[in-house]
Amino acid sequence: MEDKLPVDCYVDPACPFAWISSRWLIEVERQTPIDLRFKLMSLAVLNEGRDLEPWYREFNDRAWGPARVCAAAVRRFGPEVLRGLYTALGTRIHPGRDKDYPAVIAAALAETGLPADLADAAATDAHDAFLRAAHAESQAAVGEAAGTPVVAIDGTAFFGPVLSAIPAGDDAVRLFEAVRTLAGQRAFAELKRGRDALDFS
Repeated sequence: MEDKLPVDCYVDPACPFAWISSRWLIEVERQTPIDLRFKLMSLAVLNEGRDLEPWYREFNDRAWGPARVCAAAVRRFGPEVLRGLYTALGTRIHPGRDKDYPAVIAAALAETGLPADLADAAATDAHDAFLRAAHAESQAAVGEAAGTPVVAIDGTAFFGPVLSAIPAGDDAVRLFEAVRTLAGQRAFAELKRGRDALDFS
């Protein structure tokens, strides 16, 4: 049996770019032997105390809720629960464009069969130490402060790739192989260009 390549995808449920990258990696998983694992990071933690544009400050302050619920679920049920809960949350928040986080959280918990009382975590700091530790793991993997998504391929982590749409089929695999090649180059540090409008389809 061919060994599966370990791939870690660090996500914040509120981040649209993390959502697109996560769906890209799921598409890759369908066609390539990878061991895809989802892990938490937090834009709210990353940007805590920073001077931000008002709209982005509001975004980050609201992002605590879904991330805290995910942290509570992982603490209670283990890391395997994150993939399904993140998918249920993200489907509503991103392609569904539903920003009513209390309603989104309640529906996502019901869909995944998780206890409804996990929703209480959104409004408390009871799981913040766990969330901060998870976020710190993502930053340590990259080696510097980084936003979402963070992707690690076979132990080499980087910020990105930041995508504006979800590659499908052969395109998804070709992009993965390109990113894997770059990840294998120790001297490679950064590649960037302008972003197109987001497309969740």
